[in-house]
Amino acid sequence: MEKNFLKAFSFKIKTPNELSKILKKKKIKKILCHGNFDVVHPGHIRHLLYAKSKADILIVSITADRFIKKGVYRPHIPQNLRALNLAALEVVDYVTIDEKPKPGWLLKKIKPEFFAKGYEYNADKLHEDSAAEMKIVNSYGGEMIFTPGDIIYSSTNLINEKLPNIDKEKTLSVMQENGIKFNTLKKKLNKFKNKKIHVIGDTIIDVYTRASVIGGQIKTPTLSVLHQKADVYIGGAAIVAQHLKAAGAKVTFTTILGNDEYKSFVIKKFREKKIKINPIILSTRPTTSKNAIIAEGHRILKIDKVDNQPVNREVIDKISKYIQVNKSDCVVLSDFRHGIFHKGSVNKICKSISNKCLKVADSQVASRWGNITDFKRFDIIFPNEREARFCLADQDSSISSLCRRLLKDSKCKNLILKLGEKGLFGVKGNNAKYSFALPSYTTSLKDPVGAGDSLLAYTTLSFLTGSKLAEAALLGSLAAGIACEHDGNIPVSQNKILDKINQLEKNLNF
Repeated sequence: MEKNFLKAFSFKIKTPNELSKILKKKKIKKILCHGNFDVVHPGHIRHLLYAKSKADILIVSITADRFIKKGVYRPHIPQNLRALNLAALEVVDYVTIDEKPKPGWLLKKIKPEFFAKGYEYNADKLHEDSAAEMKIVNSYGGEMIFTPGDIIYSSTNLINEKLPNIDKEKTLSVMQENGIKFNTLKKKLNKFKNKKIHVIGDTIIDVYTRASVIGGQIKTPTLSVLHQKADVYIGGAAIVAQHLKAAGAKVTFTTILGNDEYKSFVIKKFREKKIKINPIILSTRPTTSKNAIIAEGHRILKIDKVDNQPVNREVIDKISKYIQVNKSDCVVLSDFRHGIFHKGSVNKICKSISNKCLKVADSQVASRWGNITDFKRFDIIFPNEREARFCLADQDSSISSLCRRLLKDSKCKNLILKLGEKGLFGVKGNNAKYSFALPSYTTSLKDPVGAGDSLLAYTTLSFLTGSKLAEAALLGSLAAGIACEHDGNIPVSQNKILDKINQLEKNLNF
């Protein structure tokens, strides 16, 4: 499928510079159509057919992803796939991706004899953007035409009605752009062995108390449940450390624990898994725990035992010392805002990290607020959308704009934005033009808790061993998909990842 679909019409897709050189050699009439073309619909087809009837060569330019502002999660279809969809049409001769916000510069460069716009752009009053474009076209002797249309179709309305499922196409497109092969992904896992990772963050004990509903009281709105059993899982930054160990890394974990029953539980589990742990025991606070009461598959109540007060200077100094004496290939700061990371600690902790280390920070804030931009100049940051919008005070921007603002404010090199069931969005900081989207790879959702932890672990290890950001994120996404298919927070092993890669390869060869 990859060969037939992704490459069959790529010869029609040209950069503006390539297009300019080609067209200079052809003394024939040209017409340009410009738009987003997020979903190609009947209105687009009529528009393109009419445009082609006016000239010998039809060129279609599409707006680059980062300039589309029609919705938070738009474009739905990434620019390379949008270009491919248009190139597959027989009526279209060339497609180009416009890497600027408006097509005026492209008109000046290509100088098409005609510039075609849809009927709706001239239905009532000429839009100011269209007026500016008309002025450019007239300046070199061209002509702007408006295609007839008695029915106005809308990509936005079609997408809002029902999102087209393009998960397979998105994955294949990202793999082709970055030269990712399935065999390479499998071999990558062998390189994780003995990479030294130091994880610093809050330990969380997740308790799942299983119960069945036996009724409610008549006089008060009290739900009565019958206790069945309680499952205890290690979560928070502690499960990040365990994911990394399960992936093959040599892991050190620094955390704070209360002087209570969970302290011994955590230390024992880490020693069993042969993970070095630096526990800072504080008798003044409990080990953070969250008890979810689950009845008939529904979480009806959650009881938290936490002390979110910032840790004091002495604890911060201990954490900083552990970072300095532990020689690592990578340091991961896993922020859950339960005391370790705060305004008074982040800067000192970050300064303790050697410049030779890969620096990674994630934010898994659920009921509290953190600020991912506190982690300056990191190699990769992993915020979720909620926190990204909060720290930038931005509820409305598109995901693409949000990520680029976040990279600029944090001065970080790369970013992976976690979008839950929508997957993720990645941006390379040293080349903000390049971004990519990957879907969720969960086939049977049981419990989404912990998806971000496994995403972080496998993305980090893959990037540390030389993968491009997109390849690293793909491995991380597969790990996140596995984590969601199990109840409770369980470390994702390499064998599970291999099975998931094989499953994906089978699914994509349709």
